[in-house]
Amino acid sequence: MPDTERLDYRAIDEIIHGRVRLAVMAYLSGAGSADFGELRSRTGVTDGNLSVNLRKLEAAGYVAIEKKFVARRPQTICHLTEVGRTAWIAYLARLQAMLFDTGPDAS
Repeated sequence: MPDTERLDYRAIDEIIHGRVRLAVMAYLSGAGSADFGELRSRTGVTDGNLSVNLRKLEAAGYVAIEKKFVARRPQTICHLTEVGRTAWIAYLARLQAMLFDTGPDAS
């Protein structure tokens, strides 16, 4: 791959690249799913900020959001989708190509 392609920042998935969305995707990639409170705690953001970023991930098809009631209390569960997992792996591969395969001797 030519250096110009390796360093093409435009190939980075901007949906994932936002800081909060990046944190959510990283967490869900290991956990698979998490409730809203757990994600809020892990990311350290406000309810509103997390909600906006989850909607963006949901609109892209990267997460599925399930709303249900547990003991009469609403609960929101976020699941990483197969599309999301594929996008996450591609995102990491793109970053890895940019970070590690940029020298003149790279093959």
